[in-house]
Amino acid sequence: MKKEDCYFLGTITRRHGLAGNVILKMDTDQPELYNKLDSIFVEINGLLVPFFVAKQSWSKADTKIITFKNATEALVDQSIGKGVYLPLSTLPELTGNQFYYHEVKGFKILDSNGTYCGTIKSVNDMTAQHYFKLDLDRKEVIIPVIKGWILEVSREEKFIKMELPDGLLDVFLTPSKNDEQPD
Repeated sequence: MKKEDCYFLGTITRRHGLAGNVILKMDTDQPELYNKLDSIFVEINGLLVPFFVAKQSWSKADTKIITFKNATEALVDQSIGKGVYLPLSTLPELTGNQFYYHEVKGFKILDSNGTYCGTIKSVNDMTAQHYFKLDLDRKEVIIPVIKGWILEVSREEKFIKMELPDGLLDVFLTPSKNDEQPD
């Protein structure tokens, strides 16, 4: 399994007890979708290694205690602090204006009038305010991902139509005094 064919589910944070159990802290808004995990992929030395789940129980709303099938103490130790992934094919299909960040890379952003605002190059979800990084005529444009701004998501035509505040694009497209060349 390749990492680009998977999505990040969470991190194995530590051991739990003496029986080889581990704690999986999930990075998801809907942990209830993961009530029954049969297997997971753990990134060890840059490779996704399959681990099969023997037992699991909830510790907290977003944290599970997991026991692996046939895992050695060394393998359990290697999994601590490592990222956990699942295949993209296991994600529930979203409809309407909902989307996964990985699926909208390459989508066009259109304003409410249908004017092209750029193409999504990446999505930053590492800050409190998530945002799209767009390419518009070789300039980087940042658009906050705000649910209320999203008017339409078209998977078929690969665009997201948004109600953008007046002047937002001007911040990125208007040359500043520092950009001007001296006489």
